[in-house]
Amino acid sequence: MTSALPLTFACAAYDRMLALASGEVKPEGLALNFITINHPRDVFDRMIGGREFDASEMSMSEYTTRHAAGERDLIAIPVFPSRAFRHSFIAVNDRTVAGPKDLEGKRVGVQLYTMTAAVWIRGLLQQEGVDLSTIEWVEGAMETSGAHGKPTVLPVRRPVKISRNTSGKSLSQLLEDGEIDATIGADLPPCFGKAPHVKRLFPDFKAVEKRYYKEHGIFPIMHTVVIRRELYDKYPFIATSLYNAFNESKDLALNRMRFMGALRYMLPWLPSEIDDIDEVFGHDPWPYGMEANRKTLTALVQCLYDQSLIEKVVPVDELFAPVRGNNWKI
Repeated sequence: MTSALPLTFACAAYDRMLALASGEVKPEGLALNFITINHPRDVFDRMIGGREFDASEMSMSEYTTRHAAGERDLIAIPVFPSRAFRHSFIAVNDRTVAGPKDLEGKRVGVQLYTMTAAVWIRGLLQQEGVDLSTIEWVEGAMETSGAHGKPTVLPVRRPVKISRNTSGKSLSQLLEDGEIDATIGADLPPCFGKAPHVKRLFPDFKAVEKRYYKEHGIFPIMHTVVIRRELYDKYPFIATSLYNAFNESKDLALNRMRFMGALRYMLPWLPSEIDDIDEVFGHDPWPYGMEANRKTLTALVQCLYDQSLIEKVVPVDELFAPVRGNNWKI
């Protein structure tokens, strides 16, 4: 009997990953060691900085910028553990910012200029007519002074007004004190809901995000899954084995979410939320694979180019290893 290939995989314990983490779903030919790390920044920093895992969750923008710069030590598969609309993650000082165009010429805090959430937010602001070149981007942690994690990031390809937050304050405190005019990123500042002048730029964000999806067909991708290239080159079956296991795990989570006999999540109006999902997306709001996500991936690559993070537009197909889905279950 052939033994399974040991493989370490680091990722947050999302609902769509639970069946893999528990061992209920097993990738064919692999002995998966699922390492739960709940903050994605820790996963990214440890994978990029130290190659600590055989495979991991990875920032979609960080992976793409490194690929575009010629780095080939990681290869992605078209699995997207994290997606999020980001209109609700723009916090502003309403004394100085009433609408998107008011951000022009302002200082805006961001955890990392290169982070995928910030890339998507700048892209949607550009669609609102905002001239991004007029903004000074102040990088730092949202909750504390200093940097956001220990990232290893590539330099921007064209001049961008980026400064480090060296004030000794968090971005949240700077916003509350009026020293910056807004924050964007993967988190709202802790001062939101406490400081009366700190508001969302889009208060009715759910309606705005639904309209955005209906107009553009984009549910923003935040993270993908990467494999160490030398391992994939030696055992190319890993890509398809993982891809099919991730799909099986996600499908189980989706079906269990829809069981209404006992609500699986602490969401009192979960049935209403599922009705919304079906009305906007159809049955599956979280598809994996290339074709279902081509439009979203192409838009992200264009944003990376427009925001000086890559030298040229990269064809999205070259970012991912080829995978073959299960055609038959016997």
